[in-house]
Amino acid sequence: MKEKVIGVFYDGVSSVPQEVALNFEAEKCVFIFETTHNKTYSWELASIIFNEKGSVLQLQHGNDPIQILKIEDVQFIDDLTVFRNKNGHIGWYQKLLNLGIKIHLGFALFIFGFIGLCYVYFIPWVAEKSVVLIPDVYDDTLGNTFFEQNTFLGTVDAKKTKVLNLFAKELKLKNKKKLKFTVIDSDIMNAFALPDGSIVVYTGIIDSMKDYEELVGLIGHEVAHVNHRHSMKMLCRNLSGYLFISTILGDANGVMAVLGENANTLQSLSFSREFEYEADIEGFKIVTSNGVNPKGMSTLFKRLQKENNIVIPEFLSSHPVTADRIRYIDKMIKTESFQSKENSKLQRLFQQIKE
Repeated sequence: MKEKVIGVFYDGVSSVPQEVALNFEAEKCVFIFETTHNKTYSWELASIIFNEKGSVLQLQHGNDPIQILKIEDVQFIDDLTVFRNKNGHIGWYQKLLNLGIKIHLGFALFIFGFIGLCYVYFIPWVAEKSVVLIPDVYDDTLGNTFFEQNTFLGTVDAKKTKVLNLFAKELKLKNKKKLKFTVIDSDIMNAFALPDGSIVVYTGIIDSMKDYEELVGLIGHEVAHVNHRHSMKMLCRNLSGYLFISTILGDANGVMAVLGENANTLQSLSFSREFEYEADIEGFKIVTSNGVNPKGMSTLFKRLQKENNIVIPEFLSSHPVTADRIRYIDKMIKTESFQSKENSKLQRLFQQIKE
């Protein structure tokens, strides 16, 4: 490369530029030049800040005062760039600046895309994991808050509620919380579980059932949601934008405050496919461990899916019954070993609920 070039020097004290003959000693990686006042300067390559502005290379040295050299020799600039790159004297930032506008735009799009993916996938995932910051006892508070805020649920059928609780007590549900069942008199085909162990069942879905095995399947599925805190996890995912900062800071009180303000949305939560499959599998195990035929679970889901072809029931909006889920349950019925027998007590209680 060229070892000598003409540059313009600003000493940082006077505003008057000085034309200097600049020598570059490649072996020592040093710039040496002498001003018109016979003052010699020696700048090590590693101590210089390089800024390219158009066809001009600006070399900045020192702090107090800041001294600047401007070079316009294109060939020298190109050779110096190759030398610096070859010998590791160009930092990542300068390399990035040298890539050009197209690379910059591509990099910017990548950054925006990465941020978008984080917002859609990573932040909700972090928010879901924030459930571990929330003590289990808060699930009870949130369930109570829901009932206080939702007087519109409908009329409670006290008789059927009593019988349904008796029905559930006959089952081994592997529940981690105390369960409380409430029957709402309504044609809505719906059932949902709250974090505190409360499970609300509408008469609409009970009336559609033909056998107690279907009711056991429904109960097993909803209890699984309670056991795995699915409603809390989904609520956290839905509110991930609000909860993200609180989670990063480990502010459990902030997380719980946001959840409490949105307790009224628990009824309309749409569980993820992963949570539904998890509830299906555990619900299946609950059914079979009680000696009940799991075909009732499959029958109920097939009936709900058939209803979906006419008008979407409330149950399907929060618990979408897909063909894949039904096939998976039918596969478990064929491949899993279980024994079932008629349960006259459950049958009798089921008939009382249907009355």
